[in-house]
Amino acid sequence: MPAEVWTMGIGLPGLAARQAERAEAAGFDGIAMVDSQNLAGDPYVALAMAARATSTLRLATGVTNPVTRHPAVTAAAIATVQGESGGRAVLGIGRGDSALAHLGHAPAPVAVVERYLIALQAYLSGEAVDFEDPTLAALHLAGAPTDSRMEWIGMAGPKVPVSVAATGPKVIAVAARHAERVTFAVGADPERVAWARDTVRAARPDGDASLGAYVNVVAHPDRNTALELASGGLASFARFSVMHGQPTGPVDAATSEVLTNVHASYDMTHHTRAGASQTNALTPEFADRFAVLGPADECVARLRALIDVGLDHLVVIGPSIGADRDESRSANRRFAAEVLPALRDG
Repeated sequence: MPAEVWTMGIGLPGLAARQAERAEAAGFDGIAMVDSQNLAGDPYVALAMAARATSTLRLATGVTNPVTRHPAVTAAAIATVQGESGGRAVLGIGRGDSALAHLGHAPAPVAVVERYLIALQAYLSGEAVDFEDPTLAALHLAGAPTDSRMEWIGMAGPKVPVSVAATGPKVIAVAARHAERVTFAVGADPERVAWARDTVRAARPDGDASLGAYVNVVAHPDRNTALELASGGLASFARFSVMHGQPTGPVDAATSEVLTNVHASYDMTHHTRAGASQTNALTPEFADRFAVLGPADECVARLRALIDVGLDHLVVIGPSIGADRDESRSANRRFAAEVLPALRDG
C-alpha cells in the first residue's frame, strides 16, 4: 500500500474548509491543522469545518501540546471531530513549541508528555482516569464522580489514533510506548530517519507503531529558489533537532554547525517565516540533506528513499509564510501534479 501523504493547514477564519477541499482534490490523504493559539485560529474548529467540506481526507492536529488543554478537553475535541467526520480524525501531539513560547513557556518536559499521553489514551478509550489533586470533596455533595471518564466516547466511532511528533530519543521512545503513530521531525536525511526508526523499534519491539515524518518539500527546477521558498519552515523544523542547544541524532560536523547557528539566531517572533534571521544560518548543503528541494523527479526519488527506510506516512511542509506567493503557488501545483501522483504509483 502506498504511503499516506499529508499536507499542513492553518485554521485562520474562512480558510480551513477551502484548504481542505483543495487538499482532497489534489489527492492528499490528510491535512494537519496547526495548533498555536496566538498565531492561528482554533484547530478543532478548523478540523470540523474541514470535515464538512470533504469526504475522504483525514484530519489531524499538527500538532497540539500537553500544556494548553487538559487531556479530557483534548480528547473531547478530537473525538468530536472523529464523530463528525465519520472516523477520519488523528490526534497529533508534541512537546509544544510556538503555542507555548507565546505564553512564555518552554516545551513540556518529557515526563509531562508521558503522563499526558497515558491520560489522553485512557480518555480516548473510554477508560477511567484518576483525579489529580481533587478539591470536589469540599462541596460535600450527596453524590459525585469518583474518577474521570468520557461518558459519551462511544458515540464518536472508532478510537482516535494518537500521533506523536518526535525528534529526540527520549520523546521518540515515549511515543513508541504510548502512541499508535510516531511522526519524526528529524529532517529528510535517510540516516537520521533510520536512527529514529531504530529508536522506536528498541522501545517497542512488537513493531505495531505506524512510522512517518514531517518533511520540508519544495518542488522547483531552481534549487536556490526552492531553498528561498522553504527557508522559514526549514529553519523551524531544523531547530527541533537542536531545541536545547545540543544537536540530537546522528550529525556530521557541518550539520552540527548549522543547527547550532539556527538555535543561536532563532527569533520566535518570526516563527516559520521566510526571511527571518534564522534562515540566514541555512546553507545549500544543509538544505540538500535536511529537506527535499529541487526538480519534481528528484523530489520523488528522495521521498521514495525515505519511505523505503520504513515510513508509511509523510507530512509535507511546503513553501513558507512570507515567501513569494506566485512561486509558492507554482511549487504547490507542481507537487500535486508531478510528485504526488508518482508517489502513488510506487
